[in-house]
Order: sequence, then structure tokens, then C-alpha cells
Amino acid sequence: QVQLVESGGGLVQPGGSLRLSCATSRGASSIRYMGWYRQAPGKQRELVATFTLGGTTIYSDSVKGRFTISRDVSKNTVYLQMNSLKPEDTAVYYCNAFANAQLYWGQGTQVTVSS
Repeated sequence: QVQLVESGGGLVQPGGSLRLSCATSRGASSIRYMGWYRQAPGKQRELVATFTLGGTTIYSDSVKGRFTISRDVSKNTVYLQMNSLKPEDTAVYYCNAFANAQLYWGQGTQVTVSS
């Protein structure tokens, strides 16, 4: 079993920044790759940014140049640095991990961009 715990969400004004963290509390050694998704009200969950199995990164077009995914292997933690936030970035952000041939999800953290 893999357990993921997100943190760092909150309310921020347009143009502001937030950094989300996803810590692996259990099962870190079995994880092949991790990423971030988000789900806005009334919309489907969508990819934000992810590491691939080969260690490269993929970003959605809507966040390229503004968001950066990174990881600290020693801390079993993945980060999402979000800059130049827009109201349309408002969503619940979920961390996921691929391990043991299945996807695991965190509980999500709310990000609200509003003035």
C-alpha cells in the first residue's frame, strides 16, 4: 500500500504563488513515478504535471511556464510550485503515484485563486 498526503493549498490572489507538497508516508520504495492532477467544480480530473517512468516531466499546456514539478527523493516528497496563478487554476489538487501496477491518490488539497 502507498499512502500520499498533500499539503500547501489555500487561498491566493491572482498572480500569486503557492507550493504544494505530496509526502509518501508508506510504500515509497515501490513507487515508479508521481504526478499532480486537479479537478475543478463540474469538470473532470485533469493532468497538471507528472514525472514519467523515465524521469522526464510532462505539463499540461495550461500550466506550462507557470508551474514546476520537482521531487526530493531523500524525503519521498514531490512538489508543485505554482506561480502566476489565475482564477481558472482554482481546483482540488491531487497527487498520484504509480506503484505495484496501480495508481494511488492522495486526499486532495484545495487551491482557490481569487481577489
